[in-house]
Amino acid sequence: MVDGGAGETAAMTACVFCEVVADERPAEVVLSDDVVLAFLDHRPVFKGHVLVAPRRHVVTLADLDSADIGPFFLRVQRLAVAVQAAMAADGSFVAMNNVVSQSVPHLHVHVVPRRRKDGLRGFFWPRQRYDDEAEAAAIAGRIRAELA
Repeated sequence: MVDGGAGETAAMTACVFCEVVADERPAEVVLSDDVVLAFLDHRPVFKGHVLVAPRRHVVTLADLDSADIGPFFLRVQRLAVAVQAAMAADGSFVAMNNVVSQSVPHLHVHVVPRRRKDGLRGFFWPRQRYDDEAEAAAIAGRIRAELA
């Protein structure tokens, strides 16, 4: 956990994911419970790309309380299954950056649907966009249905 001092408050008020958790920033949410908020990445590697973030503001995996690791990764596992099924994908790519390449300083796991020969190579992540909000909402609905 972050130190709890003034630095934490400043980091949390400037955190995009904390704004999503607080419902101050729109997102296509696919799972919301007392542990995580999972939502579509607005610039996905592939459509159906989900970000799984703990509700509490922590920056890296090392900052996540040990008691929270199991519950957090149970949700990641569940979402990996749901995303693959909802997107009729061959598999998934599950990844986390810690500090380096972490574009938002709030712990999050990427769950990306994958298809054989989809062109993704190594750690170069070309980004896409959803055609419109309706397409994003429809994909989020498919993932929520798989979680139900």
